[in-house]
Amino acid sequence: MLDVPLWLWGAFAATVVVSLAVDLLAHRTAHVIGFKEAAAWSGLWVSLALIFGAVVFLVLGTTAGTEYTTAWLLEKSLSVDNLFVFAVIFAYFKVPRAYQHRVLFFGVIGALVFRGVFLSLGVAVVSRFTAVLFAFAAVLFYSTYKLLKDEQDSFDPGKSFAVRMLRKIIPVRDEYAGAKFFVKEAGTRMATPLLAVVAAIEAADLIFAVDSVPAVLAVSDDAFIVYTSNAFAILGLRALYFMLAGLLDRFHYLNRGLAIILAFIGVKLILQASHKLISPSIPEIPSPVSLAVIVTVLTGSVVLSMRRPAPTHPADEQAASPPDTATENPGLDGGGTPPEGEQGPDDPPRPAS
Repeated sequence: MLDVPLWLWGAFAATVVVSLAVDLLAHRTAHVIGFKEAAAWSGLWVSLALIFGAVVFLVLGTTAGTEYTTAWLLEKSLSVDNLFVFAVIFAYFKVPRAYQHRVLFFGVIGALVFRGVFLSLGVAVVSRFTAVLFAFAAVLFYSTYKLLKDEQDSFDPGKSFAVRMLRKIIPVRDEYAGAKFFVKEAGTRMATPLLAVVAAIEAADLIFAVDSVPAVLAVSDDAFIVYTSNAFAILGLRALYFMLAGLLDRFHYLNRGLAIILAFIGVKLILQASHKLISPSIPEIPSPVSLAVIVTVLTGSVVLSMRRPAPTHPADEQAASPPDTATENPGLDGGGTPPEGEQGPDDPPRPAS
């Protein structure tokens, strides 16, 4: 384990808290985030991550700095799948675009907490039971198989465990009430669908943690490296989503690239565990090689997607351009009543359409 000075932990915590506060103040008024604004924020988050990485290089050494950069880039690449799920959730609940940042902001805070718990447990388990790395490798190989065969489990936001639990804890109304999470109706406190969307976002992150936690533990088993890299990758998710919204389908080779990366990390885990448990003569894959592989595969996937666009059909183009729910569904943000529709007592808190 690295001997991390207390002030570096403090600097990390201060950076995260101040960044979230500035972000919250900058978006205190609900509005639709355009490409330029999202690109500026994305550049800010990437810059903060790289600056912190430079500090890690200077304070903890080249090995720690390389591991941090590799883990951050790995988590950043794996988080692309999250963006597709965000789009599915927003479309399912017909979330007005002006309120999507608010949802993702609270989703990120929850993700920071949950990832901290999962990574702490993962580090503790790996430090005591090295053989668990073989199980982690199996998880990554299975994820690789699903990506290559296009057999990823479909995510139904309305049926997620978090949304169903929310409905049992508090009544959820069918209509949005602006950017509010709670309202009072006839003296009864009720949640709005916006809170259900946050619950669905958190449920999605728990699902993706199954892949990301074993992957980052293959890069480093140091709590400081794995958590700080994860945190900076998660902080930039919102801006990345708004910057790439509507463009995600164009990177159709990215899933194959992610499959290659997961398979590579799985091999790295097996070699790492074999080196420790079977024989020191079994080589391990050094972090600089891992970093080079991730950069090469990601770059190749993006370039290949741009040079060989996926064939499009008129129906696909129409589906790829969802209506602006901020303006075309006035009944969802408290400004009117949604169209009539039937909804069973056990159905998810989905506005009628």
